[in-house]
Amino acid sequence: MTVFLWQGKDRQGKKVKGEIEALSDSMVILGLRKKGLTQLKVRKKPKEINITLPFLKGRVPEKNVVVFTRQFATMINAGLPIIQCLEIQSSQQDHKEFQQVLITIKENVEKGETLAEALRHHPKVFDSLYCNMVDAGEMGGALDVILNRLAFFMEKNMKLKKKVKGALVYPASVMTVAVIVVAIMMIFVIPSFQKMFSGFGADLPWLTQVVVNISHFMRTNVLLMIIGLIIVVIAFRQTYKTTKGRTFFDRLFLKLPVFGILLRKVAVAKFTRTLGTMISSGVPILTSLGIVAKTAGNIIIENAILATKDSISQGKTIAEPLGDSGIFPPMVVQMISVGESTGALDDMLNKIADFYDDEVDAAVGALTSMIEPLMMVFLGTILGTMIVAMYLPIFQLGSVVH
Repeated sequence: MTVFLWQGKDRQGKKVKGEIEALSDSMVILGLRKKGLTQLKVRKKPKEINITLPFLKGRVPEKNVVVFTRQFATMINAGLPIIQCLEIQSSQQDHKEFQQVLITIKENVEKGETLAEALRHHPKVFDSLYCNMVDAGEMGGALDVILNRLAFFMEKNMKLKKKVKGALVYPASVMTVAVIVVAIMMIFVIPSFQKMFSGFGADLPWLTQVVVNISHFMRTNVLLMIIGLIIVVIAFRQTYKTTKGRTFFDRLFLKLPVFGILLRKVAVAKFTRTLGTMISSGVPILTSLGIVAKTAGNIIIENAILATKDSISQGKTIAEPLGDSGIFPPMVVQMISVGESTGALDDMLNKIADFYDDEVDAAVGALTSMIEPLMMVFLGTILGTMIVAMYLPIFQLGSVVH
C-alpha cells in the first residue's frame, strides 16, 4: 500500500484535502469520486528526509528519560501491563530516536525478555545504574517504587549538572568575548595607529612598541596560531585518554584553588546520592560501588571508590578506604561509618547528598560573586593597557609641540 496526498472540491464547492492509503492513484480517484468529490489532484506522499549527525545518533535528552520514567511508574502503579505502558509511551513520544528505542524495548519484552534485559540493549539511553535498579525492582516486585526513585535521582542529578554548568558558563563566556575583542583590536585597530605613528619620525614608547610587535606577530601568524591551538586541543584530548594523562589532569583539577573545591563537593554529592539510591532500591553494595565508580567522572575519585569495593569484598568497612583516599571530607567519612554501624547506610548517604547539594549551591554562589570582580579587573587591565599604549605617543607628541 502507498500513501497518497489528494486535493479536491466537495458538493458545496469547498476545497478539501487529505491523505489516503491505496494500491494506485486511479483507485484513490475512483474512491473519492464515489464520495462526491471533484477536480481531484492526487500525488504520492514524499518520503520524509531524516538526517542524523553521527555524533548525535543514539542520544536522547535526559529530560525525556526522566519524564518517561515518571509516567511509566504512574502507569505501573495503576496496574497497567508493562507492554501496554511501553506502547502508550512510544505512541506519545515526540523524540523520534527515543520513540524507536521504546518500540524496540516493547518488541523485546514481547519476545520474553525482562524489562531490564530489554533496556540493556540501549546503553546510550539507559545506563548500567538505570538497568540494575530496574532489575532490582522487577525481582523485588516494586518496579513502580524503583522507577519513582530513579526519576527523583535523575531530577536531582540534572539540577546538580545545571548548577555546575551555570558556574562555568559565565567565566567562559566573558573570556571568549575578551579574546574576540582583543583579537579584533590587535588585527584591525592597532595597525591603523601604527600607520599614524610611523609619520612621527621618533622612537615609540616601550609599551607601545610591545603592543605593536604583538599585533604584527598576530597578523602575520594567524594561520600558525590557529593550527597551534588545534594541535594543543588534540594533544590534550589524546593525552587525557591515557591512564597516566587522565590521572595527572584529574588530580590537577581537584587541586585548583576555587574550582577544585567545587568539583570535590559535586563528587561527594553525586557519589552519596547514587550509592544511597541504589542501596535503598535493593541493588547489592558491591554492584552499586562498581557502577558508581564508572559514573564518577574523575579517575582519582573512581580509584577511591574501587578501593572501597575491594575493602568490602575483603570483609572491611566502607568508611576506612574512603578516609584514606583524602578525597572525602572527615565529616562524610564519619557519617558513613555511623550509617554502617546502625544499619541505616542508605538514609545516611541521602542525608549527606542533601547537605552537599546545599553546599554546591553555596559554592556556586561564592564562585560567581568572586569571579565577577576578578573578570572585570582582568578585562580592565588588558584593554586599559592597550588603550594607554596607543595614546602614549600622542601624549608625547602634544608635550613636544607645547
